[in-house]
Amino acid sequence: MTCIADIIVIGGGMAGLSAAAELSKDADVIVLEAEQNIGYHASGRTAAIFIRNYGNATLRALNAVAEDFFVSPEGISDTSLLSRRGQLMFAQETDLPELENYLAGAEGMEVLTPAEAGALVPVLKTDLIVKAAYEKSAQDIDVDRLLQGYARLLKTKGGRIITNAPVEKIRFHDTVWQISAGGQEYQAKTVVNAAGAWADEIATLAKVTPVGLTPLRRSAAILPRPDIEGFDTWPLFVSASETFYAKPEAGLLMVSPADEDPVTPHDAWPDDMVLAEGLYRFEEATTLSVNRLEHSWAGLRTFAADRTPVVGFAPDAQGFFWLAGQGGYGIQTAPALSKLAASLLTGQKSSLPAHIVQSLNPSRFT
Repeated sequence: MTCIADIIVIGGGMAGLSAAAELSKDADVIVLEAEQNIGYHASGRTAAIFIRNYGNATLRALNAVAEDFFVSPEGISDTSLLSRRGQLMFAQETDLPELENYLAGAEGMEVLTPAEAGALVPVLKTDLIVKAAYEKSAQDIDVDRLLQGYARLLKTKGGRIITNAPVEKIRFHDTVWQISAGGQEYQAKTVVNAAGAWADEIATLAKVTPVGLTPLRRSAAILPRPDIEGFDTWPLFVSASETFYAKPEAGLLMVSPADEDPVTPHDAWPDDMVLAEGLYRFEEATTLSVNRLEHSWAGLRTFAADRTPVVGFAPDAQGFFWLAGQGGYGIQTAPALSKLAASLLTGQKSSLPAHIVQSLNPSRFT
């Protein structure tokens, strides 16, 4: 028996679930997730922080739109999804240009002296720092509450989430998309490709031109809690050239080498050498020594060539919609991109400026 819906969303991560939840207000939606659980890959392996100035001009515009939602997430949670964190970016002589470039397009950042940076994060070697900047408005995001809230909203509106449903075949016939996934047949006039690192593979399966997405591995390690008073109030601290970043995480210390190694789509795991090199850079910049790890993990951040998400109908296939390429910005842009996707898919006018919508359109690659 074939399951029929108005729209089928491929991918049960943050992008797919948030868009499906928004779409379910006006359409019958099915989400197909290859794994046993939603949010298994990139959505569940994130530093989970909202940084208003993170990303290029398009992404910063999306961040600005999303911020109000995180504070008042109507339909998702009764309370804010954000909690105070802050971001401290510091530069040594060699990466001062990177800090200056970041500040040139940023809003609401306070330039600090090395001593002021050291007051915020006492383990930094301030004699190596020449300049720092602090973004007070950066905040932790409760990713699990956000993801589960979207899933709950989707189900409340009659939407369906099918797990253990890897897509095996896709074909377009008689104005509808026919999909085989997890041993079941599905059918809809519209397909949303929110498959993350696998989005180009899904397009190829559907005989749609890929947009040239590259999955990049990002690793992280959890270190024991430093025995330092005030640790829990430390901001996320990152070198201006992103050789590493770190922040308190559930009472422990998370450190990432900020790696971006191109890989094929897979269930990612950290490379021991890459992790060791990143932890060495962390030790060089701080007074802490890494003697043991609590655990480590890796995820995939998937980018288009211009590092801007891809959102819109494919120019070469009827009813095939791209929602991919969110890179490291997927969680904090989800509220804005899900509403944009719902507007485009239902023929409504988006509240985003036209030039932002156009900058996301997949037709830019043709």
